[in-house]
Amino acid sequence: MIYAALAEPARLAVVDLLAFGDVSPSELGAALDLPSNLLAHHLRVLEEAGMIRRTRSEADRRRSYARLVPSAFDLLNPAAGRRTLPAGRVVFVCTRNSARSQLAAALWTRRSPVPTASAGTHPADRVHRRAVTTARRHGLTLDAHRTAQLRDTLRPGDLVVAVCDNAYEELHDEPGQQPPLHWSVPDPVRTDTDDAFESAFTEIAARIDQLNPLVTNSQHTPAGDTPTRRATAPGS
Repeated sequence: MIYAALAEPARLAVVDLLAFGDVSPSELGAALDLPSNLLAHHLRVLEEAGMIRRTRSEADRRRSYARLVPSAFDLLNPAAGRRTLPAGRVVFVCTRNSARSQLAAALWTRRSPVPTASAGTHPADRVHRRAVTTARRHGLTLDAHRTAQLRDTLRPGDLVVAVCDNAYEELHDEPGQQPPLHWSVPDPVRTDTDDAFESAFTEIAARIDQLNPLVTNSQHTPAGDTPTRRATAPGS
């Protein structure tokens, strides 16, 4: 059923966009120049095939986002023949820079040679205590007193990944800025339980495993190998 769903070029293009992050139907339609009724059909076919699922935005409850189901992504062997993103650094962003973005940067450091940083659009004074203990359970260390403001962190060549809906929707509408990649990871602070933080960590880890093969270090690109930057960023 999966291969039948992907036999249609438009659905394959949808999957290609979602390989990098979560995208709303309106953004997919604009990126692929598809009318809303035809896009709705393609999304329904992919959903019935178990390739994608849709979630509602935590920030703007009217918006929804399509995302790849991780197990379906595994079947696609994304590292083979897919477009890549060159990056000087990968900068993970959430609103407060107190949990999800901190955990993502710590995990990325463990799994990728591409440098990383984390920041917030409205950073808190300190990292959430459950984020610190969750990281510790997985052999990672977070500095509880170090949060950062996004505008003071960004450098030319950074690849920005918004790990929450609030930050993504805020940054997406900034004029003159390339929209970030988007991971719609539920905010564990809202529930404030160990299980919620562990669930966020697990989802972030899966997302990093998905993105890592697709990011190349723009500071160390081998001679004769020029990675292709996406003409339209996922989520734009």
